Amino acid sequence: MATPEILGARNVAPDTVSLSSFMPVGDLGMLAVNAFVIHAAEPILVDTGAAALRAPFLAALEEAIDPADLRYIWLSHMDADHLGNLEAVLALAPKAKVITNFLGMAKMMLQERDVSRAQLIAPGQELDLGDRKLVPLKPPYYDAPETTGFFDTKTRVLFSADAFGALLPGAETDAAAIDRDTLREGMLKWAAIDAPWLSTADPQAFGGLLRNIERLDPSAIISGHLPVARGVTGQLARNLNEALSAGIFDVPDHDTFERLIEAAPLAA
Repeated sequence: MATPEILGARNVAPDTVSLSSFMPVGDLGMLAVNAFVIHAAEPILVDTGAAALRAPFLAALEEAIDPADLRYIWLSHMDADHLGNLEAVLALAPKAKVITNFLGMAKMMLQERDVSRAQLIAPGQELDLGDRKLVPLKPPYYDAPETTGFFDTKTRVLFSADAFGALLPGAETDAAAIDRDTLREGMLKWAAIDAPWLSTADPQAFGGLLRNIERLDPSAIISGHLPVARGVTGQLARNLNEALSAGIFDVPDHDTFERLIEAAPLAA
């Protein structure tokens, strides 16, 4: 089994820094686990990474920005790889408010997390960061109903949460540089794992969602689980559209899981 790879803080678009790592998913490949800092007039952190990589995540965050300068923390959804370091970040960012929606806050409360600094985004509401607005939107697919992406009105960067993620052979920094077949296969695998319901989705309706993204013409797509994607929006949409007919993906069974655990490097 591969070990996590830490890429740290990297500029991926105007005003946008990725806090990137790659985690092994059994023997299926490596999955990017990304958070982002947007250097707006009122800076914002987008997601907080996985708790298993807390030390390198916080080091990357402090490389990207003084956490005390953060004004907001955007939580796309409440999966462990997106809010794993929330409390640690809040301790370093005393002025930051946590942006979520009603269901997201309810899930936080069920996990006995502190919601005293939560600020809810209502449907149709935008987040004003002083020099731009983040326009909330639903990605074309997601694995949690509270999931919320956004479009940055200044840089035209689209944050897609889990959507457009891909299982890849190794750590990558640029989706456009990945072999087309490798990227396609990796996206189909991830979509089948993260959103198996896509095989039952209405093709016309789903195609409409993808065309909306193409019409938006983002300068870059930043995903929680894909290297930054510039100039390949159409390719990503075509790959994802194939997920409707890709069928059920065979994930590892229990015997395979035990074999992978035995082969995994011992923890330090």
